[in-house]
Amino acid sequence: MSRTDRKVQHVKVAPDRAGQRLDNFLIGQLGGVPRGLVYRLVRTGQVRVNGSRAKPMKKLVAGDEVRIPPVATQAPEHRQVPDGLVEEVRQRILYRDHDLVVLDKPAGLAVHGGSGLNYGLVDAVNLIDANWKPVHRLDRPTSGLLLLACHHQAVVRLQRAFAERAVEKRYLALVRGELAEPRIRVDAPLKKIRDGSGQRRIIVAEEGQPAVSIFRCLETLPGYSFVEVEIETGRTHQIRAHARHIGHPVAGDELYDENMPPVGLKRLFLHAHYLRLRSPDDRVFSAPLPAELGQVLDRLRDRSVPSDPAPD
Repeated sequence: MSRTDRKVQHVKVAPDRAGQRLDNFLIGQLGGVPRGLVYRLVRTGQVRVNGSRAKPMKKLVAGDEVRIPPVATQAPEHRQVPDGLVEEVRQRILYRDHDLVVLDKPAGLAVHGGSGLNYGLVDAVNLIDANWKPVHRLDRPTSGLLLLACHHQAVVRLQRAFAERAVEKRYLALVRGELAEPRIRVDAPLKKIRDGSGQRRIIVAEEGQPAVSIFRCLETLPGYSFVEVEIETGRTHQIRAHARHIGHPVAGDELYDENMPPVGLKRLFLHAHYLRLRSPDDRVFSAPLPAELGQVLDRLRDRSVPSDPAPD
């Protein structure tokens, strides 16, 4: 059931919230409000920080006064999580301590529900521990390493590490064609657009946000290259858009590759396999390539092996 807060709120930022982004602060204050509505409130100037307009990514300081307008809020409710998903997520925990949890996210599972989805990974996570919060994103069709913070201080610390690029992220991908060089650095700004069908896409555009990806060829296969991609920035669909931009779209990408995927590939061939936290202490996490992707590589390798000549 929804309710409307009829009065403008003026909320002081507590010391333990210092460093939190404005959008995340508002979501915490307005339980049940969609993230899109939060951005709209900020963009239209209905939310103010110390009397001035602010961007959603603004880092708050203890003592800041945040003006929050009257909005309809809804009591949070648990989405219907399929039987077995909670246990699958539990089995995919690779590391856990007091501050963070590292998960190997399966492909096809969105981190958040909404936009036509009945549930997301966080709904299953909430049934394990409601305090765990993801601190970065993975596209729905991408598998691999996802970091969750176990408490607010850890959220702030880990988000700061991502913002300051103290996190190294690498992905494994299968891309079309043979790379012209063993290492290609793509420095091309990315912009969100809506195509003629209303589908959201990411394109390279001068007025876009800065984005840098480094493609390293690990293996050349018939019609494809198996690559590792390191990203220096974390933009939506960054690897997929950059791969298409250089003429080597990711195999199985229904949004950025019009060609049929290789035989046996039923998902996007993109997996977050390596994550290094340089701060506050140097730690490395890894997730092996999923078996279904390894099998696709094996089929391509079999094609590259010449058959034995027929006997005379």
